[in-house]
Amino acid sequence: MPSIVYQGTGPRIAYERRIAGLTQVDLARAAGVALGTVRKIERGERGVSDAVLTAVADALDTDPSCLLPDRERPDDRVHEAMPGLSAVLAAYEAPEDGPCRELPEDGPCRELPALREAVASVVAYRLSAQYARIGRTVPGLLAELCRALQHVAPHDRFMVARLAVDACRAADAVAFKRGAKDLSARLIDMMRWAAPQAHDPLVDATVAYVRTEVHFGAGTHTVGLRALEQALDRAPRNDEPEALAARGALHMRAAVVAGRAGNGDAAALHLDAARALGDRVREDAYGGTAFGPDSVRIHEVSVAVSLGDGYLDRALRLAREWRPPRNLPAERRSGFYIELGRVQLWAGRPDAAFESLKVARRIAPQHAREHRWVREDAATLRRLKRADAESLTSFAEWCHAGASV
Repeated sequence: MPSIVYQGTGPRIAYERRIAGLTQVDLARAAGVALGTVRKIERGERGVSDAVLTAVADALDTDPSCLLPDRERPDDRVHEAMPGLSAVLAAYEAPEDGPCRELPEDGPCRELPALREAVASVVAYRLSAQYARIGRTVPGLLAELCRALQHVAPHDRFMVARLAVDACRAADAVAFKRGAKDLSARLIDMMRWAAPQAHDPLVDATVAYVRTEVHFGAGTHTVGLRALEQALDRAPRNDEPEALAARGALHMRAAVVAGRAGNGDAAALHLDAARALGDRVREDAYGGTAFGPDSVRIHEVSVAVSLGDGYLDRALRLAREWRPPRNLPAERRSGFYIELGRVQLWAGRPDAAFESLKVARRIAPQHAREHRWVREDAATLRRLKRADAESLTSFAEWCHAGASV
């Protein structure tokens, strides 16, 4: 496949380079790119190939999408991940007596510490909404984890299974947020296959949390609520921080699903339970799911959006008094402002709604760009506010408002 060439990236690269405190020589050396190439790119004399964009982004410790002009889409690299993921999903249950030749990048597996480090990287990419990086990394990693599960020593199998669940979840972040519901459901099936091999109830809780996406996609919210409540019944009941966070995350998810089902009483009960558990743990990441008092506050806004009229004032009051701190994952902070923007739009405050969407974009551009509500609300704002068209039009074009989702 020919490399994609992006135009107009020079000013963004120069800006990010200066913010990072690097000279052009430093950037060229770190990216493994010729100094003349960096100079020409920044002067706008040449475009940037997909490979060079990735190398420069890695050198600047940022996602490639942050270096693209607003009207460019970095989705090609995400699309390119889909066939590789499909190949893994077609063959992950390969027989135990031999390597899986259908999987991409077939070959020997790295040692467990290297696999653990690789999975930690894709989890970090997910939490910071760097989906392009996941797209180019996770298909080969999942294939390698499948091979490791076939051949690893029995005492290491539990850990490899946990790593496979975490890697599947990172891949699912790409699939689900891009609207590839069938691929997302297949990745969740792979998680459900790997989880029992981990023999860890916390891993089972993670899978139950993520599996709710199937019900979001299908609109079967009452069924999803029942599944989460069953998962809560099976979750560990001890007072270890990990167990408290596991139950709290499930309660947060259940509150949102109950709200989508229009069940305000159940939503309130689960939010109360999540608050009580959140007061007992510090804000941290459990299995890649942030949980703690701040995460619960964000979910209060989510529930208000789900329940609609009669609950919007509560969300607006919370937003006046509190903002998500920077130590929360970027994906979650961006989600807060996306949902707040929807509440503000419904409350007749279009200017405030547009500001919230712009904040969501600054925090996690790929997350905001791919979010269905951002597209819907940007299109609505564009219709309501034709007079100040320029910045709103630019934003709407950036997120492809009005595009099918």
